[in-house]
Amino acid sequence: MTFYVEFDENVTNDFPFEAQTLTEQVAEAVLRSEGCPHEVCVNVLVTDNPGIREYNRQYRDIDRETDVLSFPNLDFERAGAFDIPEERRADYFDPDSGELILGDIILSADKVKEQAELYGHGMRREFAFLVAHSMLHLCGYDHMEAQEAALMESRQESILSELGITRD
Repeated sequence: MTFYVEFDENVTNDFPFEAQTLTEQVAEAVLRSEGCPHEVCVNVLVTDNPGIREYNRQYRDIDRETDVLSFPNLDFERAGAFDIPEERRADYFDPDSGELILGDIILSADKVKEQAELYGHGMRREFAFLVAHSMLHLCGYDHMEAQEAALMESRQESILSELGITRD
């Protein structure tokens, strides 16, 4: 599995935890919980509020900051269904590594800090929550309807609890 975590040039990696390691732990836990049968590749960009606002405006036509953006590479019939038709394999797998290119995540370091304080837990927990949330999006989940949101929230909390990452 390959997880690339890159910090935007405007962002200092001053988290009180190792972002690369935490991303890998959370992402692997999500993939295990979803029964993903493939080695995967995920790119993560950590930016600031102005940076994520620009990505949000550019890719979603929403001109405001957000905490995390997810850009799935797969078209899922249903969430967590990794049965990829043979005719789509070239679209989804890296020809060199053989890994499934699951997608990209962009998250705001500023929002990690703001929301950790707002919700009364640590930055490690907030960062892990956003990675879990975004990974579930990359696995085909969404939260546009109440039932979808409840399922996604339940999956997130279960994964974080399994890792011992709770609201401290």
